[in-house]
Amino acid sequence: MAEYRNPAPTVDIIIETKGGIVLIERKNDPPGWALPGGFVDYGETLEQAAAREAEEETTLLVRLKCQLHAYSEPSRDPRKHTLTVVFVAEASGIPEAKDDAKGSGVFTEKNLPSPIAFDHAKILADYFRWKREGWGVFDIKDA
Repeated sequence: MAEYRNPAPTVDIIIETKGGIVLIERKNDPPGWALPGGFVDYGETLEQAAAREAEEETTLLVRLKCQLHAYSEPSRDPRKHTLTVVFVAEASGIPEAKDDAKGSGVFTEKNLPSPIAFDHAKILADYFRWKREGWGVFDIKDA
């Protein structure tokens, strides 16, 4: 039987908290700042993966509010072809870097750190645009 090559499913979480959104500084390659997130485990829903990854990387317990968008550009992750479903969540408390995060912080659109890993700069630009303009801002041409 032929081996199939499929993209790996992942989740990313935009955690809204007092003062802005939570980003983590990555311990592993690729370096940079990123949204909390990671690979979906076998037998796990996207929502379960999002809550688990958020807690593992930031110690925050989140309440998922909505799905923002899905991103599937084959080059979005330099390690391999992944697709991600991005959730918007809310949490209270102060994030603490854990698991594969070496740092964490709360940022606004005006003070984002650099560099930002993966395609997370695009995701964040889409998020901030969505916050300003509301639903319906994601056209197929934007993908």
